[in-house]
Amino acid sequence: MTPARSRPLVVVAGLAVAGIIMLAWTQTWFTVHLHAGTAVVASVAADGSKVVPQYTALAIASLALFLAMTIAGRVVRVVLAAVEVLLGVGVAWSGIAALADPIGAARGAVGAVTGVSDLGAVHRTVSSVDVTFWPVVGIAGGVLAVLLGVVVLVVQRSWPGPSRKYASTPADPGTGAHAPGATSTPSAAPVERDAITDWDDLSAGTDPTDGTGRVEGASSHDDAGAERGAP
Repeated sequence: MTPARSRPLVVVAGLAVAGIIMLAWTQTWFTVHLHAGTAVVASVAADGSKVVPQYTALAIASLALFLAMTIAGRVVRVVLAAVEVLLGVGVAWSGIAALADPIGAARGAVGAVTGVSDLGAVHRTVSSVDVTFWPVVGIAGGVLAVLLGVVVLVVQRSWPGPSRKYASTPADPGTGAHAPGATSTPSAAPVERDAITDWDDLSAGTDPTDGTGRVEGASSHDDAGAERGAP
């Protein structure tokens, strides 16, 4: 796989992992059955929003992180990959902790219908707990996030740098200011093309297939002006 292709694939995989974590957060993790007479209902469904409320913040942070990787330089990519590993560890650890103590994790949902908040009292009102497969999905999402962060640490060294859209423009020698229409010096390193770079050029109004990098329509006006001004 070429470096130009690995970056979009890694970014898409990161978005998919964040989606898995968010999906697990919205589903029912535990169904808690209560002793008769302790509440007006016989059972309580505890979804991920009550069991692992931190999942949504971790998933959104991971989503933003992979979007930032599309324009980040090498040093920033290393930092983002390390943060992704930490986010994945947090997701996996939260899921494992909830799975190890379902009643404690569902204490808020149980307390809402029984009127008790003390963990010991909550345990006394619970007769049994049914566990769904969604905790495993959430934990798997965290493990995948850790692995993906490690993959980024390894492969990002071969990725091209930020596209010209996010690069600083050269300064005007006379004023020291950046000239809007100035082009890069001949010694500047060429930008390696990929789908993201082409998309940025199209957004800026530049034809990525034109080897000169000039905006479409500008050449005809410039040539006409040169002909009128010629002796």
